[in-house]
Amino acid sequence: MTRPFWRGLYAVHVAIRDGWIATRRFFWNEPLFRSQCEAIGAQFQMEEIPYLTGRGRIVIGSGVRLSGKSGIGFTSRVTAQPELKIGDKTFVGHDCSFSIAKAISIGRNCLLAGGVSIRDYDGHPLDAEARRAGEFVVPEAVRPVAIGDDVWLGSGVRVLKGVTIGDRAVVAAGSIVVKDVPADSVVAGSPARVVKQLTPSPEGATRAGE
Repeated sequence: MTRPFWRGLYAVHVAIRDGWIATRRFFWNEPLFRSQCEAIGAQFQMEEIPYLTGRGRIVIGSGVRLSGKSGIGFTSRVTAQPELKIGDKTFVGHDCSFSIAKAISIGRNCLLAGGVSIRDYDGHPLDAEARRAGEFVVPEAVRPVAIGDDVWLGSGVRVLKGVTIGDRAVVAAGSIVVKDVPADSVVAGSPARVVKQLTPSPEGATRAGE
């Protein structure tokens, strides 16, 4: 008998919650994040403020959406202004992270599922003595990452330094990408390997090959 009452209260709760989230996003989260970016295009959408560490150049295209909360970490030990670029109409899911010592570039119309991690350096030297000495990033171990247009990275994908992912490629969930991915291909595994070729359509989309 009390269910309609609680349903009504739930609807009020959701309306208040969504209204608060929208208000905080518009008047607080977005202006704060915009102040840290070199450029942001029109129709930008975001939810939570990304966890931002270090200083670098952030360039975001038009129609980009940042879902949930992401992490962006810059280190200036190799270059004074490391750069993160995200192309037009790209979607970045919750809990994605970007670690940049030089440059990470993401193309247009890409889909990054939740938990994707992209980094252009290892984080620590391979040499144990160097780690013991507190060394962090060495220039020769930094290699930029470039992701083409219309790329889909599945949940939990890890993209490591020096990787180029071609246009329209798909990376299966949980894969670890350590080498270049050809355009119009599907890769999976750890390390990721090509498991399927895609055939571009005349309109520029792709379909699974026979």
